[in-house]
Amino acid sequence: MDDILLRIQREEINQHYIYKLIAKRAKTIREKRILIKLSNQELVHYNFWKSLTKQEIKPNKFKILKYSLITKLFGLTFGIRSLENEEKSIIKDYGHLVKKYPTSKKIIYDSEKHEEELISLIKEERLNYLSSMVLGINDALVELTGALAGFTFALKNPKLIAIIGLITGIAASLSMAASEYLSIKSDPSLKKAKTAAVYTGVAYIFTVLVLILPYLIFNNIYLSLTNMIINAIIIIFFFTYYLSVAKNLSFKKKFLEMAIISLSIALISFFIGFIINYFFSIPI
Repeated sequence: MDDILLRIQREEINQHYIYKLIAKRAKTIREKRILIKLSNQELVHYNFWKSLTKQEIKPNKFKILKYSLITKLFGLTFGIRSLENEEKSIIKDYGHLVKKYPTSKKIIYDSEKHEEELISLIKEERLNYLSSMVLGINDALVELTGALAGFTFALKNPKLIAIIGLITGIAASLSMAASEYLSIKSDPSLKKAKTAAVYTGVAYIFTVLVLILPYLIFNNIYLSLTNMIINAIIIIFFFTYYLSVAKNLSFKKKFLEMAIISLSIALISFFIGFIINYFFSIPI
């Protein structure tokens, strides 16, 4: 039981210093106040467990720096929710302590309810444009995995497939960015049309570059196709993970949805390319 108490106590002091550190980088006074409040709340929790263990615990400096870096690279909301998800993995330990320490119920409430309420108050700009990123990545995955799979059998030349894929991808990314700009411009929203267009276009072109990379590396078309599919799954995995954490959504549901759609289109296009090559036998 003492090990559980010390583990929980250690997590509380770590989170206290993590929130305190990232509060210094907060862009708005509102965010700073929320982060300081979270930091102070974690310190209260720490002192509660300390009163039971009668031990002082030093924070884990590596963990503090790790989450400071995560919030800097991937955004404040993603970093905080990642941190809170880690805490939830040990909240189940609280249940065994309630009978022995009835006053710990308030700590459980703060951890499960109050902190979530505070986090939901953070309005990070980049989250307003997640839908634009989803649009760019989804379209690139669906369109380009399908196109590259079709080109693979129709053209049978990795470098030529890469060139055509790149031209197709760049043109499509500009088209998607323009469509997003016009869509936001014509519909009053919290999003800025130019910023939304940039997010869509950049997300699209990044996905395009990752998908065509195997065709520039490998000379075997089937090896290139296999690696392209693997790259598509990796993109879906990491983006879905980011989306599920930042937006507090179901990872499994979103991952399966994106993967099934993208890979189904790729499979259909692959057979279309096979049929085109069979009937037309295009010499390359």
